[in-house]
Amino acid sequence: MTFGDPTQRARGSSGIGRFFEAPQIGRMSPASRLIVYSLLLFWSAFVLFPLYWIVITSVKLPIDVNDGPAYLPFIDFAPNMHAWRDLLVLDLAETVKPYRNSVIIALFATIACMLIGSMAAYALARIEYKPKFGTILLFVVAMVGASVSVGIWGVDWRLAAASAGAIFVLLARALGRRFKRSVGNGDILFWMISQRILPPVVTVVPVYMMFQSVRLLDTHFALIVTYTVVNLPIVVWLMYDFFSGIPKDLEESAQLDGASRLTVFYEIVLPLARTGLAATTLLVLIFSWNEYVVALFLSTTNAQTMPILVAAMNGGEKGVLWWKMCVVIIIMIIPVVLMALVLQRFISKGILLGAVKG
Repeated sequence: MTFGDPTQRARGSSGIGRFFEAPQIGRMSPASRLIVYSLLLFWSAFVLFPLYWIVITSVKLPIDVNDGPAYLPFIDFAPNMHAWRDLLVLDLAETVKPYRNSVIIALFATIACMLIGSMAAYALARIEYKPKFGTILLFVVAMVGASVSVGIWGVDWRLAAASAGAIFVLLARALGRRFKRSVGNGDILFWMISQRILPPVVTVVPVYMMFQSVRLLDTHFALIVTYTVVNLPIVVWLMYDFFSGIPKDLEESAQLDGASRLTVFYEIVLPLARTGLAATTLLVLIFSWNEYVVALFLSTTNAQTMPILVAAMNGGEKGVLWWKMCVVIIIMIIPVVLMALVLQRFISKGILLGAVKG
C-alpha cells in the first residue's frame, strides 16, 4: 500500500509549517495573527455592543422598545428621532441646565484636584516630612471641637474655624517639643490613599450636614469642593510614582542656576511628567463627570448634574424611559470621549519619549 510521494508529503507539511512560522523577526505568523485578530474582533464587538444598543434605542419608538429586542434599523424597526426632539427641542432647558452644571463642576474640580494633588505629590516625593503624631492629634481635636460648636451650639463657622486654628497653633507651640513619635512620607501617602477605601456613602451624610450648616447645599461650590477632596488621594498616589521616577539631578542643576522650587516644578518637572498628568487628569475627569452619590445628596435643582438626570428617568408613573435615557447617555459621554482623544496625544508622546530614553 502506498501513501503518496514522500516529496509531496514533505512539501505539504512545509506549507502547513509556514502557516505557523513568522515570516521575519518582529512579525507574527499567519496563524498567530489569525488568532489574535479574531480575539480582538470578538472583544471589540463585546465592548462596543452596549454603545450600539444605546444608539439604536435612542432612535426607537416606545412601542419598538417594549416589543422586545430589535437590533437592525430599517429591518427590525423604523428609526425615529422623537426622543432626540423631546430632549433637545421641547425640553431643551431641562437638559441644558444639568449639562452645564456637569461641565462646570467636573472641569473646576479636575483643575483644582490636579493642581493641589500634583504639588502635594511632588512635595512627598522630594521633601522628607516628619510631623509629630501628637501635633496631628491636636489638629484633629481642634477641628472636631469646631465642628461640634457649629453643629450643636450654632456658632458661626468662620468664628469656630478661626478659634480652632488659633487654639491649635498655641497648643502646638507649647506642647510640640514634648511629642516624640513622628510619621513619615510613607505613612502620609498611605493615609491619603486609605481615604478611598472608605465608601463615599458613609461620609456623605456628615458632609451633607456640614454644607447645610454653612448654607451651601445645592451649589456648585459644594460639589466642586467635595469632588476635589474625594479624588485628591488618587492624584497624589498616581503622580507620586511619576515624580519619583524623574532624576533629581535635573532639578538640582536648575536650582544651582538660581531657579526656585516652584519654577523647577512648573517648568521642568511637570513637562517631564506630562504622561502621568494626562492619564491622571482623564481619570479624575471621568470620576467627577460620573459621580452620582455625592451629587444625589448635595444637589436638588440648581446644581443638578447629568447622572441625576439619567437616574430621574428610571422610574415614575410612565416606567423606565429607555429611549430618553439613551439620548441623555449619548450626550453625556461625548465630552469625556473628546477629552480622551485630546489627552491621548500627550499620553502617546510620553510613552514614546520614555521608550526612546529607555
